[in-house]
This record gives sequence, C-alpha cells and structure tokens, in this order.
Amino acid sequence: MTKLAIAINLDRCVGCHTCAISCKMNNNVPDGMLWNRVLTQDCDVIDGAVGTYPYLSRTYLPVACQHCENPACQKVCPTGATYKDELGRVEIDYDKCIGCRMCMAACPYNARTFNWSEPKRSAGFNYGNKDVPVRSKGVMEKCTLCKERTAADELPMCVRCCPSRARIYGDLDDPDSEISKLRSQGKVRILLEDKGTNPQVFYLQ
Repeated sequence: MTKLAIAINLDRCVGCHTCAISCKMNNNVPDGMLWNRVLTQDCDVIDGAVGTYPYLSRTYLPVACQHCENPACQKVCPTGATYKDELGRVEIDYDKCIGCRMCMAACPYNARTFNWSEPKRSAGFNYGNKDVPVRSKGVMEKCTLCKERTAADELPMCVRCCPSRARIYGDLDDPDSEISKLRSQGKVRILLEDKGTNPQVFYLQ
C-alpha cells in the first residue's frame, strides 16, 4: 500500500507564498484562483499580525486539499467524480464532474475552487506541466498533489520549490520514510481533527 502525504514545518514557513505560486504555475491554475493558500493564523488579512505593538507575532498556515483518508468530499459526490486513487491522493475526474459543488460544501478546509466561467489566464495561453489536464467552465478544481509529477516519482512542485524546506513529502505507509517517522512521533497538528477526515497533510510545530 502507498499513502502519499505532506508534512509542513510551521517553524520553517516564512510566508513567502512560493508554494502557492509554484503550484499555480505548474498546474495551469486560472487567474483569480489558488489551489494552495498561505493564511496568517488568527488574522482576517494576509500577512497580518497578532498582538499590540511592539509585541506582535505572526504565524503562517499553508492550506490546500488535505488528501484525507476519509474524505467528506468523496462521500457526497453524486457521480463518483471525486475519488481516492491507488497512491492515496484525492482526485477529481473532470469528465464526471457536473459542477454541483456538493464537494465544495462538504470540504471542511475550503480547499476547492469552482470555474464559474471560462477560465482566464493573464498570460494568454496555458502554462505549466504539459500533462496537466486543462479544466473547463463548470468543474471543480483543487490540489492534486501534483499527480502528474508524483506519478513519475517527482516531488510535488510546492515541496520542490519551498526555499525554507518547510515541506516534507513521502509515503505514510512506508515505516522507514521521514514523513512516516514524523507522524508516528505524535507531535503534530491535524487541522479540524474532530471532523474525522484523517488528513494526510499535517503540521509540525
């Protein structure tokens, strides 16, 4: 068995948004949409701060699809468009997606985007990995764990490009992998753990 996953070291995350932009470029994500977002914890704005000057603090929280072991989105999809593949990734079959947005409503991580209109790209052309499918109006989109890259044993682009090496990628079902050892230590943060989705993305603090 294989269960691909990502661990994010929040102490190393500098909030540079490289993960979000590299993801957008690799996956041909349209204007006005991001699959990978970098939030500022306890703030209503990006790059905000907590506290009263001069005693301020800031902690970044990158969020994307959590590739849950028990995905709420899959349970509500009426067509089977949302599915878990053999490597543990939660994926979308764009040909089966009818745009009902049930998965968007069910996802507790706000990790999906919807093509309300024909996707536009300021570059005027498609970009990124040539093997990434081009999505059309009326379908859902989200992080695929860079399916085209990980299927070829390459790192997801967000992991590949992170300048502070805050991201660790690997197989949770491999007891010898770095990510498996980190998860087994138990000193991790799971987003919305009470939802029972058992995310395969987790955070180190």
